[in-house]
Order: sequence, then structure tokens, then C-alpha cells
Amino acid sequence: MKKLQFLLFLWITIPAFAQVYFPKNDGVSQNPNTLIAIENATIVVSPSEQLQNATLLIKDGKIIEIGAIEIPKNAKRINATGKTIYPSFIDLFSNFGVDLKKERVRGSYYDSTRDGFYWNEHINTHINAADYLSFDTKKANALQKIGFGSVVSHSKDGVLSGTGVLWTLNTSKNNSFRVLEDKISNHFSFNRSIYSGQSYPSSLMGSMALIRQFLHDSEWYKSGSAKNKDRSIDAYIENNKKIAIFETDDKLDALRAAKIGKEFNIPFLIKGDGYEFERIAEIKETGNTFIVPLNFPKAYDTSDPFLAQQINLSDLKRWQQAPFNLSVLEKNDVPYILTAVDNETESEFLDNLRLAVKKGASKTKILEALTTAPAKLLGKENQIGSLKKGSLANFFIASEDIFNTDAKIIEHWIQGEQNKIEKLENIDLKGLYTLEIDTENYELEISGEATDWKAKITKDSISYGTKLIVNDTDWLNFIIKGKDSLQDNFIRLTGIKNKQNLEGNGFLENGKAIKWSAVFKEKKAEEEKEEKTDEKEVKEEKMIAVTFPNLAYGNEVLPKKESILIQNTTVWTNEKDGVLKNTDVYLENGKIKAIGKNLSQKANITIDGTNKHLTAGLIDEHSHIAISNGVNEGGQNCTAEVTIEDVVDSEDINIYRNLSGGVTTSNLLHGSANPIGGRAALIKLKWGKNADDLKFKDHPKYIKFALGENVKQSNWGNRTRYPQTRMGVEQIYEDYFSRAIAYKKEWDAFAKNSKKNSKPRYDIEMEVLNEILNNERFITCHSYVQSEINMLIKLAERYNFKIQTFTHILEGYKVADKMADHGVAGSTFADWWGYKYEVKDAIPYNAALMQEQGVVVSINSDDAEMSRRLNQEAAKTIKYGGLSEEEALKLVTLNPAKILQVDDKIGSIKIGKDADVVVWTDNPLSIYATVDKTIIEGTIYYDAAKEEAKLTAQNELKNQLINEMILAKNKGLKTQIPTKKEVKHYHCDTLEHLHLHE
Repeated sequence: MKKLQFLLFLWITIPAFAQVYFPKNDGVSQNPNTLIAIENATIVVSPSEQLQNATLLIKDGKIIEIGAIEIPKNAKRINATGKTIYPSFIDLFSNFGVDLKKERVRGSYYDSTRDGFYWNEHINTHINAADYLSFDTKKANALQKIGFGSVVSHSKDGVLSGTGVLWTLNTSKNNSFRVLEDKISNHFSFNRSIYSGQSYPSSLMGSMALIRQFLHDSEWYKSGSAKNKDRSIDAYIENNKKIAIFETDDKLDALRAAKIGKEFNIPFLIKGDGYEFERIAEIKETGNTFIVPLNFPKAYDTSDPFLAQQINLSDLKRWQQAPFNLSVLEKNDVPYILTAVDNETESEFLDNLRLAVKKGASKTKILEALTTAPAKLLGKENQIGSLKKGSLANFFIASEDIFNTDAKIIEHWIQGEQNKIEKLENIDLKGLYTLEIDTENYELEISGEATDWKAKITKDSISYGTKLIVNDTDWLNFIIKGKDSLQDNFIRLTGIKNKQNLEGNGFLENGKAIKWSAVFKEKKAEEEKEEKTDEKEVKEEKMIAVTFPNLAYGNEVLPKKESILIQNTTVWTNEKDGVLKNTDVYLENGKIKAIGKNLSQKANITIDGTNKHLTAGLIDEHSHIAISNGVNEGGQNCTAEVTIEDVVDSEDINIYRNLSGGVTTSNLLHGSANPIGGRAALIKLKWGKNADDLKFKDHPKYIKFALGENVKQSNWGNRTRYPQTRMGVEQIYEDYFSRAIAYKKEWDAFAKNSKKNSKPRYDIEMEVLNEILNNERFITCHSYVQSEINMLIKLAERYNFKIQTFTHILEGYKVADKMADHGVAGSTFADWWGYKYEVKDAIPYNAALMQEQGVVVSINSDDAEMSRRLNQEAAKTIKYGGLSEEEALKLVTLNPAKILQVDDKIGSIKIGKDADVVVWTDNPLSIYATVDKTIIEGTIYYDAAKEEAKLTAQNELKNQLINEMILAKNKGLKTQIPTKKEVKHYHCDTLEHLHLHE
């Protein structure tokens, strides 16, 4: 054993001469003693292992021994008594030190001749962050001060933004030492490149479609079927086995990223927004690991009662709830790691880390999230993330447990290089002294702390202005000015602490050299009583209940499907039975089970329908509510590859508002920016459920086409995209359907003989157009002018498919006979006109005239406000066209169900259909009628009787949180100015570009 110890001693004492191949022209080469022992510390080897009174022995940037070891004689010894040593933190999601500006010009337009790269400039897989490194010493020092020693940096530019680099924050060495791996990660997002003017994608659904198409193209290219070289795809294929990190901006986007990951078998590491607790069940179900920021929202300044009323309840709740996020993730076994990238200041990160612990997160899990977990994900657990023999000497020395409020990081060692942040052993100067300066005696009181000492000198009740400076070597400097001095003359003293006393030399005002001393008397009485209270008993705080969704009118408990008996009401059946008086309707298992008088079924809920009316739920055939980040993908003239189903926003307040107007089903359509738009999403307004639960099950598929001013960009200023005439619009359809037919022939040939024919490229756009040609997907077409309506009917008949619906169709009354012959429906407005040139011939009799010719007609909204009063819009046709009340109601119930080809499930009160019904307080076509209850598949999603109680509870909660924010401000917490958030309403012509990351 002694022999082994001796050999170890020899090994670590023999100088190690590294193979340095850089010329040294700035002085004489030296071989410094690199053996360093940091002793007497508490060492956190890993989150689950601590050593007390231990020693860390490092050499040449690595740890060679740890624990209770015999320190070699030639080692430099550093005493860390009372201090705690932690492995350096790791941030997997950073843009530290990556500068693309040197080589890229912002705002350049897409160059169609850029040979060798993917067609879309927002695909930047060829960008390697390691090629654009610009080390920022100031930022590195700031990150070191909060515990970070290594980061994965990437460019954050584009939908696919290339590879990330793993490097350390070593301020002493150059990048040849810092970089641990130059291509360690692949980065995805839904955000455009800031360096490209290429307009596609301009929406979230466009970004999702672009990612999917690129991944399909990569698989096809990898098979060897491509005839060209693509440097973007080559780069992706080279790096696609590396850890894949997907940046998202909110929890719904996180779920979208996870969905793409499952489709293509990519286990994304998802960078979230810190509000994962709001949809924790769905977050857990993804199975993904999350990168979680600690940028908790600041309290609002709620001292102005009127400004405070502008704050959304959801923002007030998030302020209280967000610090519990890590605790919720932990309780639900969702794996997470942490990032400081979103914190406004570096110090905020540690403050929020400690706050998260107070809210229930465990220290062990948090340390894992900052050390061992990211190291393991990177495959670098033998280098970083823990303090074990052979790993890099990446660690920081803290004054105490890093989770204590007063804990400070004193030193940070990276690759064995020491970075002093504060003094490792600060002298204690606090107390009362008798000060003697050149035979004159004074009273000296020193208070404060190491970074901010304060000195007070008095004699005979006279106070002398004094400044005390303590430098890094513990030398003291006093500058003293006499209180009654008429001139700016100072006594200057310098000295050291000798045991408890102070002594040194100095100069009087007149320049006379003197000696001085200060004899310690005692601590101040209040200091003696002062006790350290890092482990104060804190009153346990509880998280405010999360609602579904977590905003106003959210449900604390999701409503359940019930058996419901509605008694003695007026039933508008929309069937041959017409309107039934004093009738009962029984709902069970989400279906209409019985209709009749005096039904005897026992139900969980019984509703007295006396003097009330029951109708089928209203159906909005043309809606743009509940859509995230863009209703139009206007970047190209055909965007059949995008789908609204990707971007259903289950947390849009307009869902609840529509429920209050009796709407149970909405057809969410793409806008009208291009001739061939995106695919539609048919949803049921199940408030509180997730996006997948909202989607209508087993229904025919739809897509949006458009004609007129919007597609040729008449009213949008920048007219750069084809087409710009109505003739061009027709030619687009001809071109794309011809291409779709050719595409299908190519695949058919491959299917017949895969050995002879190359495998065709899978094109999402062409696949969708072939669904139309095969009558597997149906067209809803934005339309106004009769000539274009006639043109599209003829074109469809040439290609042997049928247009399902002309929407808006404000000149439909002119071509109603042709529409009826073709079998196309009309979904129109009751009385909108005059809002642009092509609607100048609109008339309020349009719906009735089309119906008179045998066209199936519905009234739609195209507007989040109008959709809350579709019943009244339908009622207008009684005045304008003479429709009966039952015919008018069918315009927003059974007729749109027929148009959407789901009338076997919804649209009327019939046994076996879905229990989607509305109880009204009056005749549903009356302006006095309000909704009493809205029921979807036997679940009550809106209940007017509970609204007052819900509002009262929300106001009480809002008032409580406002008061808590006032208390927080009074305690010195930073606050933000209240702002009113407007809910954006999409329409057919709304253009909205994805935000850019600077």
C-alpha cells in the first residue's frame, strides 16, 4: 500500500511537459507547478453525493484525486474551510458567443440561384455555431458568477438553425482549449431566419409544414433517389444522430414539437417557456425531456386601481404559479434540465432557483438538472457535470450552501483555471475600537460586510467623514476628513489586521508621517444577538389552482359527460317532426337517446325546460377562432401542405365566448391569401380540453381555396408574388392540378416497377391535391364575383371533381342555378357588403335566393364577434327573403352540417346523433334569447346559472393577487407596468408574420 502511495506521489510530483505546438514569442517558456489542493471543504461530488472536510486535488486542468487524501508536499494548498464546492453548471441552450453578423447580411432576399442548398433559406442546417465563435469575456464572467462553466451555443437563426458547439467559459485560454465538441447538437424552432427576406414560411403552420417536408426530403435524398447534391440535406444527414433540441415559445408549441418528433422518431429535447404546469398531463405524456427557463414573471405595479384592472387574470395567476413549475414537473416525473438564457439579469437566475426550492422543488433534482443530467444527455458525463477522478476541473467554490439566500460564488475554476470573483477568506472587521492617531484617541466603529465596509470615527461627539477601503490583499486604507476643516485636507492611513487589532502607518493633513493603531473593544450589542437565519421557518405557500385553460373562465375540474334529462321544453328538431312543444329529451353517453313527452329515464342532471327552447348546437361553417400564430400562410401561391389542425389554439377565449352564443362546432379555415390555401380543422368547442380532444372525430377532410382581390393581392400593397390577375389565378389551378396528376403517375410507375423506376420525392402538397382529385378532400372556396365562381366550377368539372362549398359567395344569387347544377353549397353572410370593391353587388336576399334555386345554404361568421350571435344572423333571412323560422334556424344548424358532411352526427335533434344541444331562454331567433346551457356530447360546457358565481370567484381571486403584488412591491420586489393585452381576431385577409429572434 505504501509503495502504491509512493508511486502516486512520484507521478503527481513529476512535472508534466505538455506537447505545445504553438510558437512562443512573448517571453520565456515556463513550467509552472500545476498541482493544486483545495482542502477542508464540503465537496458536492454529484447531486446525490457529498464529502465533508474533503480535499480536491487538481493537475493540468483535471481532477486527479478527491476526498480524504494525503496532500503532496509540492502542491499549492488553498484553504476552503466552511466553503462548499460544486461541479460547474451546464447550459444546453445558449447563444453565448455566436455571432453570425460577420458573414451574413440581414434582409437579403431569397436567391433562387443559390446552388447546392435547400430551396428555403430558413433551413440553415449547414450553419455550425463553432465557425462563428466570438468569445465574450464580460458575459462569460457574468455566467461564471451564477455557476455556469460550460454551455452549448447555437445560432438561433432559422427553422433548422444548424449545429451547436459545446465549450467552456474559460476566460484564460483560447477556443482551441475551450471547445469540447464542435458539433454536438442539432437545433430546430418554428422561427424564421432574420437574415432572409424569403416570405415562406410566414406562419406557425407554415414552419411546421416546412420542417415536415424537409425531413421527408432528407429521407428520400438519403435513399439515393435525388439527382442533385444538396448541402443543406447533406449537413443534416451528417449530424442528425446528435442530440436534437427544439426551441418553442409556449406549452402548446412544445406539444406541437413533440408531435413532429413522434412522427419522425426524433426524441427532441424541448426548450419550453416555464409554464409547463398549465398542461402538465399532456407535457408528461410526450415523454420528452424539457429545457426549462427560470424567468418567473415580475409582479405588476398594481398601486393604480384603474391600471390594475387591465391586467388579465391569467397573468396575475402566472406570477403566483410559475415558481412552482419545477415542483410540478418533479411530482409528475417529467425529466427537465435548466437554462439561464431567458433571464433578464444573471443574478435573477440564482434568486429564482432558490425561490423554486421554497416552492417545493428538491435541491437534488435541481442540481441534477444543472450538472449530471445535461452531461449525460451530451454523452460527456466523464468530462463535466460531476467532480470525479479524471473529469475536467470545472467547479465553483460557494461561501455556503448555494441554495441559501446569502450564498455567494467566491471562485470559479474552469479547466483548472482559477477565476476569483470574491475573496476566499474575508477578514472580519466588524466591531468597536479605540483608535490612536499620533497620540490622539478616537472611537472607531466598523460595520457592513466584505464588499461594502463602513467606518465611523468620532471624538467628543464630533463625527469625522471617513472612507474605509479593503483591497484584495487585506490591506486597509482609511481616508479621514475633519468635520470643521475649511480645506479639503485628509488624514491618510494604511495598515493591516493583527489578530483582533488594527495597526499601520499614515500621514496627517500637513503631511507628517505617523503610526496608528486600533484596539478592539467589543462587538455591537445588536450584532451579538444577531443569528444566522438561512433555514428560517417559512410559512408553506400553496399554488393557486390551475384551471383548464389557466385563464379567465377556466375550469378547475374539467366537466364530465353526464346523463341529462331536459324536461317540458320546446324542441326544434330540424327533422320532419318540426317543432315539438312540451317535450322531453334524454341524453346519455354523449348521444341523444330519447325524445318524447314525460320520459321516465333517471338522469344525473335534470333540466327544467319550461318556457325554454332546445335546438341542435349551432355550427359555424367558416371560422378563424382558436388558431395560433397566423391564419394565412401567404408566402406561396399554393400552400396545400399546411394545415390548421397543427395550430388549433385550445386556449382561445373566443371558444368560451362562442359557447355562450350556442356554437358547438366550428370549421376553422385557412385565410384567403393564396389560390390554394391550407387544410381546415373541424373542431367541437370543448372548453378546457386539449387541441386533439377538440378535433371532430371521423369527418371528411377539407381545404381552403380562394378567388378574387385577396389572392391577386389587390389590397395588400406589396404585390410581388404571382398571380396578380384573375387570369393568373385560373392558371395556378391548371398548373397545380396538372402537376398533381403527373406526380401520381410517377408514383404509380414506381409501384409497378420499383427496380426500374427511381423512388419519387414525397411531396405533401401534391399528396393533398391528389386527395382532391380522388374526392377524398373537399374544397371550401372564398369567392365573390360571378365570373370567377363560374370559372372554378368549369375547371373542377374538367378535372372531374366537385367544389363542395363557395363561402362568402355574395354574388351567388347571380349563378345559383349553375351552383345547383354542380351540387356546390353556399355559405354566406346575412347582410355584409361594401367593405371592398368586389362586394359592391352584395344583397341581403342572397341566402334566400340561393336556397330557392336548390342550393344548400348556411350563414357563417368569418369573425370572432359575429359568431356569438349566429342565431340572430340567421333570423335576418326571415325579413330578407321570407324564410320560415325553421328554415332560418337550419342555416346555422342542419345546413352547415350537411355542407360539412357530418349531418349524420350533428345538426338536428334526432335519436342516435351526438348530444350537441343548446337550451335557450326564448325563441332562438329572437334578439331577446340568451343561452342557458350549451352541451356537447352530453357534457355541459356553458351554464349561465353558474356564470355569476364564476365571475364572483374570479374577481375575488384577482383582488387577492392585486393585494399580494402591492405587498411584494412594498417589500422591494421589482415590478412591471400593467399593460392591456388585446385578443387578436383573425379574418380571411389577416396577414401576420412569425416573430424573429434577434
